[in-house]
Amino acid sequence: MLRFTNSKINLGLSITGKLDNGYHTLNTVMYPIAWGDILEIVESITGQTTLTITGRTVDCPFEKNLVIKALRAIEEYIGQELPPIDIYLRKIVPDGAGLGGGSGDASAMLHLINKFANLNLSDNALAQLAASLGADCPFFIYDQPALATGIGTKITPIGIPAIEGKEILVVKPPVAVSTAQAYAGVDKYLDSNQLQPNIAEILHRPIAEWRDLLLNDFEKSVFAELPILADIKHTLYELGALYTSMSGSGSAIYGIFDPGTIPAKLPNQWDSYAQWIGRL
Repeated sequence: MLRFTNSKINLGLSITGKLDNGYHTLNTVMYPIAWGDILEIVESITGQTTLTITGRTVDCPFEKNLVIKALRAIEEYIGQELPPIDIYLRKIVPDGAGLGGGSGDASAMLHLINKFANLNLSDNALAQLAASLGADCPFFIYDQPALATGIGTKITPIGIPAIEGKEILVVKPPVAVSTAQAYAGVDKYLDSNQLQPNIAEILHRPIAEWRDLLLNDFEKSVFAELPILADIKHTLYELGALYTSMSGSGSAIYGIFDPGTIPAKLPNQWDSYAQWIGRL
């Protein structure tokens, strides 16, 4: 049984507060893009559950991999171990990019196990399980544009006509930003009296108005640490992007273009960067 995963970009990201347990609350819109991994599960040929990863290197112990955590979450939910399976994960989406590659894999695993084992769990039930795995995971259960609030697990579908049919270029240089590092950096900029932007309202305006209104709160601290990301954002605008931003906590930067306007020749210094071009 095979599933092709998506990753996501964030259209605006506002940190709205910090809870006593250390978690941050936020307001963001997540949008699925087709830069994804490939996940397959089959009956085990050895009598043990195995995980084989190809493509991009993943430096993660077996039980800490989000795919295995998803399997264990379902087993705990149903109260029994599932028959052993062989899991094959082809990693394509870069890590440390703010694209939710691992979260997409975890949610894909929940979907696959649900069908493979004929559990008949609803998407809402899978989303609750996904929330225990990571803040981005419930979004990938539904895999449609959505406003995410709270710690990111409250998902409300949203339409964004302004970018339908547009093209996107995602650029990920060989630097990574850990989520913990990004949140630690943003804390010093938190202002409880700051007026929070209405991201959903901004997204219903023409895309030409987004540049000065639709902001990612992580950019200020992350760009200070990694100026290369600010350079990429600036260059994307020079190349004709209608709107460009860092995705999530970084380090991927995306640009949204009118169809057919992404230059065929990109800057030479990007030759070693991970890149993806697609349609929204």
